[in-house]
Amino acid sequence: MIDAAELRRRTAELLAAHPPATTDRLEFLRARFDAGLAWVHYPEGLGGLGASRSLQAVVDAELEAAGAPDNDARRNGIGLGMAAPTILKYGTEEQKQRFLRPLWTGEEVWCQLFSEPGAGSDLAALGTRAVREGDDWVVNGQKVWTSGAHNSRWAILIARTDPDVPKHAGITYFLCDMTDPGVEVRPLRQITGEAEFNEVFLTDVRIPDSRRLGEIGDGWRVAQTTLNNERVAIGGMRLPREGGMIGPVSKTWRERPELRTHDLYQRLLKLWVDSEVARLTGERLRQQLVAGQPGPEGAGMKLAFARLNQEISGLEVELRGEEGLLYDDWTMRRPELVDFTGRDAGYRYLRSKGNSIEGGTSEVLLNIVAERVLGLPSEPRTDKDVAWKDLSR
Repeated sequence: MIDAAELRRRTAELLAAHPPATTDRLEFLRARFDAGLAWVHYPEGLGGLGASRSLQAVVDAELEAAGAPDNDARRNGIGLGMAAPTILKYGTEEQKQRFLRPLWTGEEVWCQLFSEPGAGSDLAALGTRAVREGDDWVVNGQKVWTSGAHNSRWAILIARTDPDVPKHAGITYFLCDMTDPGVEVRPLRQITGEAEFNEVFLTDVRIPDSRRLGEIGDGWRVAQTTLNNERVAIGGMRLPREGGMIGPVSKTWRERPELRTHDLYQRLLKLWVDSEVARLTGERLRQQLVAGQPGPEGAGMKLAFARLNQEISGLEVELRGEEGLLYDDWTMRRPELVDFTGRDAGYRYLRSKGNSIEGGTSEVLLNIVAERVLGLPSEPRTDKDVAWKDLSR
């Protein structure tokens, strides 16, 4: 069994063979992956060593101390947090070898083609069709709210392959090349003035069957792995104390005593405690992940993330008064990543409104927590056994 001492030894060997000061960034990242120090809990040959997931922090600390480059994880959050674990669990050996290395190094950025104009909260109602033609699938449909599609080379895609069975049963999961003919990405301008989201139109896009992930008709089960990991990636990220949204408002409180009021103090204190509780709960969740796959607990973390971000950003605007409304960039931008803490308070307030929608709406996540964590009765579902083609739309 690989322990912390062995990981430190292997990390030292990597640094000796590829000194960060003189090694090209991409070359170093590739070497790190090949050494099994990318995801230490992944299998050997796929960026890992089969070690405990908890030991990743040992490697990360050693490399950070040595000034080694990282893989800019925020730029490819969907790939790292959602596509990679799904490919690892359901992909063929050829798919794992082809996709995991350039995904981890950031050479290939990923997006998620799940939601549709008529299938957001009820994702299983999706209507994008994939029809088998020989060794290919021909895909037609529209996806929406696709973060980062304008920067992505690959996408995880779910499409309907059988309309004659109930909605959850007729879905298949694919890996879609965003550069293929028939893939059109259009920007969606947001309340922030930016366009980090997109709508994606798929017109006679041909996807080889070799890029199908999992069995035909088993896409909903495969997608559950993606969605569970998504909620952990959004709501369970590792943060230091006063990391995330609570950091800027706490800093303002300390540095601007003239802005303080008793009412704001009481609210800030409560939100600070709530943020710390959420942070420590996230640490516990990550410890649970060491033993297996993420479960419905991730839905609870994502719920807390959305609520806290919205309440904290609202408090920050009130604390700053008129200057809290300032937002210096309303031009149409196509960002590579979302920066919640490095922008104006006005930006944080506006952008956090999307937190209760992206990664699963808060209403849907409340149902998941109620049914799968608390064991409460599920809501009546009259369409459960109805063929998708017979559903009213």
